[in-house]
Amino acid sequence: MEAAQVHHIGNDNSSHGHKVGVPPRNNLLHDFSATFKEVFLHDDPLYEFRDQPKRKKLLLGIQFFFPIVGWAREYNLKKFRGDLIAGLTIASLCIPQDIGYAKLANVPPNYGLYTSFVPPLIYAAMGSSRDIAIGPVAVVSLLLGDSLKNEINPKKHPNEYLRLAFTATFFAGITEAALGLLRLGFIIDYLSHAAVVGFMAGAAITIGLQQLKGLLGVKTFTTKTDIVSVMRSVWSNVHHGWNWETVVIGLVFLAFLLTTKYIASKKKKLFWVAAIAPMISVIVSTLCVYLTRADKKGVNIVRHIDKGINPSSVHKIYWTGTYLAKGARIGIIAGMVGLTEAVAIGRTFATLKDYPIDGNKEMLALGAMNIVGSMTSCIVATGSFSRSAVNYMAGCNTAVSNIVMSMVVLLTVEVITPLFKYTPNAVIAAIIISAVAGLIDVKAAYQIWKVDKLDFLSLLGAFFGVVFKSVEIGLLIAVSLSVAKILLQVTRPRIALLGNLSGTTIYRNVEQYPNASKVPGVLILRVDSAIYFSNANYIKERILRWLRDERDLIRERGLPDIEYLIIEMSPVTDIDTTGIHSLEELYKISIKREVQLVIANPGPLVTDKLRAAKFADLIGHEHIFLAVADAVAACAPRPQQDA
Repeated sequence: MEAAQVHHIGNDNSSHGHKVGVPPRNNLLHDFSATFKEVFLHDDPLYEFRDQPKRKKLLLGIQFFFPIVGWAREYNLKKFRGDLIAGLTIASLCIPQDIGYAKLANVPPNYGLYTSFVPPLIYAAMGSSRDIAIGPVAVVSLLLGDSLKNEINPKKHPNEYLRLAFTATFFAGITEAALGLLRLGFIIDYLSHAAVVGFMAGAAITIGLQQLKGLLGVKTFTTKTDIVSVMRSVWSNVHHGWNWETVVIGLVFLAFLLTTKYIASKKKKLFWVAAIAPMISVIVSTLCVYLTRADKKGVNIVRHIDKGINPSSVHKIYWTGTYLAKGARIGIIAGMVGLTEAVAIGRTFATLKDYPIDGNKEMLALGAMNIVGSMTSCIVATGSFSRSAVNYMAGCNTAVSNIVMSMVVLLTVEVITPLFKYTPNAVIAAIIISAVAGLIDVKAAYQIWKVDKLDFLSLLGAFFGVVFKSVEIGLLIAVSLSVAKILLQVTRPRIALLGNLSGTTIYRNVEQYPNASKVPGVLILRVDSAIYFSNANYIKERILRWLRDERDLIRERGLPDIEYLIIEMSPVTDIDTTGIHSLEELYKISIKREVQLVIANPGPLVTDKLRAAKFADLIGHEHIFLAVADAVAACAPRPQQDA
């Protein structure tokens, strides 16, 4: 077939008679199309539409944006039983958490509850994860509250603050939906796992420190989030600002919550103990405060929570003015963090249950729910790891568990909210502390330390940035260190010295295989990266330094001088014009030093470009080989001796 025809460059002296193949050149449109598909359509989203009738394509199109259309047809009572139990379980967990996370975002408690009503319904229709539980989460709420209060004081201007919160939520949704529609989900991969672990741990410490105000009953507390300011504020109030009744309530229920989490971690079947513990804490503590009237003795309580379903907030979003840009900036950051957390959670549970999850669909679903949420008095919502874990262990089968949770929250805001009036803030603080404790992943940090010290530095940078400065600074450090690591690996790729494994034609890194022997008169190096403008000069200089050092060593030992420099290029997936220019310079310098440059095993793309640039003509087709062994056989046919 014509498509299978391959040109060849190189010589006929290889041990097996094979030559380096050059694939037929494609036109510019074909290359651009192939690159576009790999970048944006690598998962082939239109595969299911192939060879389908128009009616089926229409149904698949609707199902693409609303997966509920697909799985609802196979839904049955058995699945609903599992979803009902899971939904009721996560509802008992989310209601007290929502009140606490609203405080983190510096908004009234009812707005936290609103966020667990509307967004889960939207996600249930559009999301592809069966296990993720939607609502406000600690890290995003803290980030939102910390960023918003830098623009507007929530106590002096509560209405303007709320408007900015809804504006930020709207732009968080726009950001997430745009990334999903444009299939740009790979952008969130620029935040490395190590940086995320450090950022989450730092955020957990920061959130925990913020709860000392409620846990200790401190009335005058710093608005800053760094550990130095918080601890200074705590200790400055130690003699006259702490309330001992509040401290006792907070510590007792914190101990209870942590104990139930420990029991659940040791016996997985008792997961429900930890799940209902927050609601039990709220009920018991509320009764205790009401019966003893501890609120008159200085115990701070939640007080009034507005009843009723979510009011419209479309008119409250800033559509013009200076706060529009500020809301957009805060929303983009909050949306990206929420997206990173939700996609990671979705992928984790999809792997456990072995079902596919589409990252771009997830982004679209998360974006849609936050856009709608911003118009129905909700703050930024995303996937909660603690609630999703409970949802998974409670036996959820589909996203109906989110609908059940949403209905319970609806009942709460319509009927039950007045009962939370006497709930002590200390218990809410204890619930938040116990919830965020799981964000500190010591095992993951230790594993990162063992595997990659550079990754561990990224972890520490993100952690200390959050703890000692702010969540925004910590996030900036996390992203910067992740990108810096990518740039370091791209601009400073590894170049390995290869030697021959005795009795074989295999050539491997002498650092990994110390017994591998060097070939007399030949220096064999392997470039472990694509060659681009960002690293081409470094690769050239590093190869020349290898050549200089090896020649110095050979002269000291009185061995034959190097006559051939073989570059093993199998890991070189691509090369640009700057890279080719550096190879040309390397060839010219090598000739001046009486060393012949030889290329071994270039890939199809590299081979094509070397031929197009006439580098093969410059170096000589006879100096391009299919394998290192072929190059060595041609360059050093005499018996090999250990160097």
